[in-house]
Amino acid sequence: QVQLVESGGGLAQAGGSLRLSCKASGLTFGSYPMGWFRQAPGKEREFVAGINGSGVSTYYADSVKGRFTISRDNAKNTVYLQMNSLKPEDTAIYYCAAKRRYYSGYDSPAEYNYWGQGTQVTVSS
Repeated sequence: QVQLVESGGGLAQAGGSLRLSCKASGLTFGSYPMGWFRQAPGKEREFVAGINGSGVSTYYADSVKGRFTISRDNAKNTVYLQMNSLKPEDTAIYYCAAKRRYYSGYDSPAEYNYWGQGTQVTVSS
């Protein structure tokens, strides 16, 4: 079955950096566009970044543009989220997700078919 396993979360100071990883198994990884979402306590899950199957096209929420970078290594079945210049408002559980439809949008959770269990990111001020 499909599994997505996130890692790399933790505690960072404001202005610091973290890199999240998401290792996929049970699917032909390069055929699946991927996304990162986050959910803070009491808030809805929100789109952070997306990347197409080849890694050529990337998409970002305005709140993270210029600070976060999504990338993928199809040989390693892994997608990454490099997070720089972290802010306290970036504190959330971060989830990676995979979607079957190659040409649909990236920013709606409903577009995604598979989800990881999430990894906590906490940014202190």
